[in-house]
Amino acid sequence: MSDKSRKRHEGPKPPSQRQLRVGEELRHILARILERHDFRDPILEGANLTVTGVDASPDLRRATVFIVPLGGNLADGVDGETEAVLKALNHAAPYIRRQVAGEVRMKFLPAFTFRLDHSFEHAGRIDALLHDPRVVRDLHSDDDRADGEWDDADDDGRDDA
Repeated sequence: MSDKSRKRHEGPKPPSQRQLRVGEELRHILARILERHDFRDPILEGANLTVTGVDASPDLRRATVFIVPLGGNLADGVDGETEAVLKALNHAAPYIRRQVAGEVRMKFLPAFTFRLDHSFEHAGRIDALLHDPRVVRDLHSDDDRADGEWDDADDDGRDDA
């Protein structure tokens, strides 16, 4: 099998060390810029946002910025205000890019796309599921079976040997 065909069948490549480093540096800079509230748009002036992550493309020409409203709960759904802030951020992306350019030296500064980060919402949902009484009961019954306490209902009368 040639190298080209082998690469075609592989899944998406994990981010490189450089992508991770650039993403983390951009996250810190973007957090400072958003904290200053130095925007003409009144929607962004009052918005308290947290930058949770920045995913840079392999060529470092594009970056997806993940944000959550500070103290906001996305588990209840995205409200109109959050959608308006996200739309305003994407509209102000060229201005934000120029602000970032003043604080970082890179050959090419990525174009930013802002998205809501739903990972905390998913983590909360999984945590709630793991603490559900039915799941806890099932987990404890699996632990009992692992300790050698088998129910008679599980025994079909045959030897496994």
